Amino acid sequence: MTTEEKIAKIKQCITGHPDFPKPGILFRDIFPVLRDASVFKMLTDVLVDHVKSKTPNVEELGISFVPVRKAGKLPGETFQVTYSLEYGQDKFEIQKDSIKPGAKVVIVDDLLATGGTMKAACELLEKASGDVLDCLVVIELSDLKGRDQVSKTVSSLIQY
Repeated sequence: MTTEEKIAKIKQCITGHPDFPKPGILFRDIFPVLRDASVFKMLTDVLVDHVKSKTPNVEELGISFVPVRKAGKLPGETFQVTYSLEYGQDKFEIQKDSIKPGAKVVIVDDLLATGGTMKAACELLEKASGDVLDCLVVIELSDLKGRDQVSKTVSSLIQY
């Protein structure tokens, strides 16, 4: 199955929920993709192939997973950034010892809407001395122009 066919299958599984969480919002739900083992495998294959295209020697790098979490969810010393939401502010954190200076980073998220969260994640990883190569999202709500808020390259698998 080609990458394009996998992305089409993934897109078929994403459901839309009008007026959730409030009137006028069309919520795109990725959870059906995560619940279907074969479609989830397609998603991980596409994500891995994309990361490999950005960093051809990815196997040699020994890639790890480093979580960016909301404030107060990680133990130990953390770097922190505050970011704006449509209804206020929030904070992201990353553990100070989780990224080596100069480490190459690909940020992966399920959704890019207004760009505030992705922009904050980039700022946080730069604060931790990481080198953000790409911001990879499964779904991009293109009309909201979130990628314009992000100073790094943004790649999306599916656009609405």
